[in-house]
Amino acid sequence: MPIKKHNQQPKKIKIQSEVSQSFDYPIFCFRYLQSKPQSDYKFYADFIVRLQKISNLTWEKINTTQRHGFGTEKIPVEQIKPQLPAFVSPDVRHLTVFRASGDNRPFLGLRNGSVFHIIFIEEKFGDVYAHD
Repeated sequence: MPIKKHNQQPKKIKIQSEVSQSFDYPIFCFRYLQSKPQSDYKFYADFIVRLQKISNLTWEKINTTQRHGFGTEKIPVEQIKPQLPAFVSPDVRHLTVFRASGDNRPFLGLRNGSVFHIIFIEEKFGDVYAHD
């Protein structure tokens, strides 16, 4: 396995039009996480429980579930307050939003097949995008 040099650019994430048939449930990846966890330990404990519950659903069920439940919604990248990281390819037009806890604070990212790459976790409501 080759060693990655520090000066190499990370691989860009792209949206794939074809969903992987390998897994019908989400696999959450934190490799590209931009948010820095703060001190709201109860929020993160609730977040882990939420991930476990979502992980037991199929993508089909997630896609048909209400967005403030265990479903998702799309947020245009223009509405994202922090700058998108350089590894997000220019063809990405939106991020997918899940609710991280029962109080509707979200986590955002990109789906690539069955893998959902978490990019932002909104610990403080409104830090990542303006809510209606």
